[in-house]
Amino acid sequence: MRRALQLLLILVIAFVVIIGFRWYRYVTNVESPYDEVGIELNSRMPGPINEWGCAALHATFVDALPPYGCQDGADARKWR
Repeated sequence: MRRALQLLLILVIAFVVIIGFRWYRYVTNVESPYDEVGIELNSRMPGPINEWGCAALHATFVDALPPYGCQDGADARKWR
């Protein structure tokens, strides 16, 4: 039983690290703010993490339209 719990914990930690790295790589990229997987990960992050990700993307892509999850509620063409 203890080995199963240990294996489960290792798998959960590995999953969180992989997803976290993928998200971080997306918000700090310099290629495009429109990566589908990155947009989905960022839009599902908790509030403060999502806001930081959107701010990082906006700093890099000032003139681009905001991706889903970073749009202003009233105008989809504006960053939040």
